[in-house]
Amino acid sequence: MATKVLVSDSLSKEGLELLKKAHGIEVEYKPGLNEEELAKALAGVEGLVIRSGSKVTAKVIDAADKLRVIGRAGIGIDNVDVKAASRRGIIVMNTPTGNAVTTAEHALGLLFSVARKIPQASQSMKEGKWEKKAFEGRELAGKTLGIIGLGNIGRIVADRARGLRMGIIGYDPFMTAERAAELGIELVTLDDLFRRSDAITIHTPLTAETKGIVNDASIAKMKKGVLLVNAARGGLYDEAALVRGLDSGQIGGVGLDVFPEEPPGLTDIVKHPKVVVTPHLGASTEEAQLRVAVEIAQQVVSYLQTGEIANSVNVPSVAREMAPVLEPYLALTRRLGQFLAQSDSVRPRTIEIECAGDAAALPSGPLVNSALAGLLGSFFDVPVNAVNAPLLAKDGGIEVRDERTSEAGSFATLVTLTLVSADGKRASAAGTLANDRTPRLVRWGKFELEAHMDGPVLVVRNHDRPGVIGTIGTVLGSAGVNVSSVQMGLDKSAREAAALWALDSTLPSAALEQIRGTKDVTQALTFSLA
Repeated sequence: MATKVLVSDSLSKEGLELLKKAHGIEVEYKPGLNEEELAKALAGVEGLVIRSGSKVTAKVIDAADKLRVIGRAGIGIDNVDVKAASRRGIIVMNTPTGNAVTTAEHALGLLFSVARKIPQASQSMKEGKWEKKAFEGRELAGKTLGIIGLGNIGRIVADRARGLRMGIIGYDPFMTAERAAELGIELVTLDDLFRRSDAITIHTPLTAETKGIVNDASIAKMKKGVLLVNAARGGLYDEAALVRGLDSGQIGGVGLDVFPEEPPGLTDIVKHPKVVVTPHLGASTEEAQLRVAVEIAQQVVSYLQTGEIANSVNVPSVAREMAPVLEPYLALTRRLGQFLAQSDSVRPRTIEIECAGDAAALPSGPLVNSALAGLLGSFFDVPVNAVNAPLLAKDGGIEVRDERTSEAGSFATLVTLTLVSADGKRASAAGTLANDRTPRLVRWGKFELEAHMDGPVLVVRNHDRPGVIGTIGTVLGSAGVNVSSVQMGLDKSAREAAALWALDSTLPSAALEQIRGTKDVTQALTFSLA
């Protein structure tokens, strides 16, 4: 009996032909289905191939009785409920590099358009005008381009911009200065990038840390007349701050391909005369659409025919019989990585992963890769998973050390993740599995504690003095945020305390700022572990 594959978005004919010619595969091509139609169409389907149009919600996934794999032709998986798919044991794949060149070229196209005011000049001529002086532009040669995020796309932008005789500086917390130098990029701090750049382009994911990374404060640090480009994710730039910077002359021009809400409508930033906008065209070239269609077709066919997993965003490549055993350990290592990535500001030159006790007897690859995926996921412009995390670490010049020991102290199993910077600065966290096999954080630096690692958390460090916990609890209560648990650790020698508050909902930014302003609080941040 043939294996059914549904293609629910438009796909290049080459990709469709590859699917149709695959042995034992029966293809149904039904682009343009809404949520209800897609849910019905998935009856008996084992493979689903999509682009950005199909919304694969939890409702859709629940209706799929035989679905084994979802293949996304492209990078972004925002239109797939990956958690719901994971719970059902459905593999989600994407094509993380297929759109890289196209997106990088579009970012540079926006930069040219902003620097030379090409769209405005074209529109003026279409209106019968000849306004040479009104559209005087700026050369890019000899200027400094600042690139925020040196993942695959950021590096391609740097390579192309060097051909324009631009000087390249970059910021990326997970790339070493040596590796950047090999790529012809001077690695700098974010503040230095803001101060020195004549033009800035960003290529990072949208996270709590990167949202609004260009704002009023950062714009004030920039050169007067700076040019800004965003072809990565909407929300990385504060659009209201951009408008204020454009109106004041601090910003010379802006090029945007992405927006917090799409389509954005006629917003102030879209209407602004110094802004060039495009309707999320970064991946929209014939070559890119052909490439991602063929790649995802090959990946889906390989999995359905042989079980081979490529570019999965939710499942490591392990033997099927080992998956149930590894699952809780993978959750532990992933969340340790997520925790350190967001709680400490160490730029790692070396990442050390030590597995002790029961964990030491398990295959090392999946555990190491899961820890790297959790750690690196907040810092790259492509989805990071256990498949591509080792390559991203290697690309960034980061050394990964895997250590094994049978001694786990008082624990049956213990996993310790340590980041070491080039100058020897260290940050570490250790975790174990509770009796119910859920992850627990048992050490953060010098703090001994036992804290849940699931969902929204508030992390606080403070001087060890009375009243801090009560004040924070009052702020949370006033904000309507329920606390499911709070665990504390003490560093008696430094008279410092740390606490992890497990929250039932996301903490409002105003409440977080109030906590940061509390007497004796030295650090407060919130993020989610999953």
